[in-house]
Formats: sequence, C-alpha cells, structure tokens
Amino acid sequence: MKHPKSYDSTPETRERMSHVKLKGGKAETTLAKTLWHRGYRYRKNDKRLPGSPDIAILKYHIAIFVDGEFWHGKDWGTRRDRLQRNREYWIEKIEENMERDLRNDQMLTHSGWLPIHFWEKEVINNLPGCIDEIEETIISQLIDNMDYSDLTRSF
Repeated sequence: MKHPKSYDSTPETRERMSHVKLKGGKAETTLAKTLWHRGYRYRKNDKRLPGSPDIAILKYHIAIFVDGEFWHGKDWGTRRDRLQRNREYWIEKIEENMERDLRNDQMLTHSGWLPIHFWEKEVINNLPGCIDEIEETIISQLIDNMDYSDLTRSF
C-alpha cells in the first residue's frame, strides 16, 4: 500500500491514533495470562510463523490472533459505508489487512497449524467462551493425533 504524503486529519485524530498499540493490548494480555495460569505454554508474537500470531501454542500447533474490530474489518460491509474521513485510504488499508490475514491463515494451515481468530471485544466480553474454544481445539488436536494402534493390541 502506498501511503499518502499527507492525511486529512485533525490534531485530535493524530493524537488519538498515536495511542493505538500494535502488540500487548488489554484483550491479548488477558487471554495470554489466563492461558498461562491454566498451564498452557506459548510464545507471543512468534516471528517464525506467518502473521506473527499474538499467541502461538507450539505444542499443539495453534496460532491465536486477537484482532481489532476496525483494523481487521469486522462487519466490513456496514462499516465500510460509514467511513467518512480519508475514506479511500482506510478502505484500501483495511481490505489489505483482511487479505493478509487470509493469506497468513492459509500459510499456517498449509504448515500444519490451526489459526484461531478472536475479536478484541469478544475476548473482553466473553473470556471464558474464548478459553473454552481454545481448549476444545486442543482436545480436538489431541484426539486427531492419537495413536490407536496401542488400543487394538489389547483386544
């Protein structure tokens, strides 16, 4: 994406945007700490993996992303129509982010990883549900990778 040399923005907007974090937001940190306290070990923002997942549980090959609603296009059909300032820039930027997320998910899947995406507000408002989804994925991975040959020998 080519960034314009100037933006149509106010000092208030520039101030607000300067506080946007790329890593270590409240939702991501809360989710990571909860997983750690439940005994799951992980790497944060592992650059060896496509998309540098917010949380990568190496043992189970699970890549977890906590996506901001604006930056990653939640309800994009509706939100896109409501953009007013720097409309062309934001449409291009957010659609580019969405395409990159899809590419990274495909590369992760091709490498044997399972990508899981949560919206920030989903983590904040329903942390137990997000943890349940991760644990169900882990159990599913364990079942898929079980060696049944040991069971058949005893019969």
